[in-house]
Amino acid sequence: KDPEQTPERILEYAKENGLKTIVLTDHCWDEKTIPSTDWYKYQDLEYVCRSKPLPQTEGVEFLFGVETELNKDMVLGIRKESFDALDFIVIPTTHFHMKGLTISLEDAASPEGRAKVWISRLEGLLNMELPFKKIGIAHLACSLIAPTREEYLKVLELLPEDKMAELFKKAAEVGVGIELNCDDMNSADDEAELVLRPFKIAKAQGCKFYMGSDAHHPSEFEGCRHNFERAIDMLGLTEDDKFHIAR
Repeated sequence: KDPEQTPERILEYAKENGLKTIVLTDHCWDEKTIPSTDWYKYQDLEYVCRSKPLPQTEGVEFLFGVETELNKDMVLGIRKESFDALDFIVIPTTHFHMKGLTISLEDAASPEGRAKVWISRLEGLLNMELPFKKIGIAHLACSLIAPTREEYLKVLELLPEDKMAELFKKAAEVGVGIELNCDDMNSADDEAELVLRPFKIAKAQGCKFYMGSDAHHPSEFEGCRHNFERAIDMLGLTEDDKFHIAR
């Protein structure tokens, strides 16, 4: 809703920072699936498509996509027949702040329940029939996993390494992108090992990564480059680890 966060401003940021490929991914829930929440009430596909046509400039490829939602019953907020109109679809599995929509009240009541759902939702998504080579899985270390920082870190600690390895192996096989989110990568130094643990396992299993600014406002671009470069260094990523959207 920030009038300053326009496609033109986003493209300008890309030019300023030497980015070659960027994607606009506004939040979207297509009401033709099932009704969602008041937050998504106006964010249907027709509404977010009002940003098109996107501005273009030499040296930057500016693509159009959406960040949709996955409810607790594993219903995706975008119909499969809409996928062809999108270059990229971002799907978060850890929006656990939306209790009742993305996670049951029972599972949300404890770190153990939240860790269980972290695993089951990722597994359920990877078992869907989707065009994964144009999909990114977002927010896997999102602070919205839990209401407090202490519980958040506990949820990450409870994630079983063997199960994560199994799921990220599957993710690599289907070719889905794994997001490194700007906010998620801004952990304190003493937390970084735990926060980055899923991504280290994902890298070891051959997953490919892309960067998500999550910038709802222009000011939120300010820390992106630092956070991304820090994560790249800490994970030991190279060009070979980069996710490329299938065309």
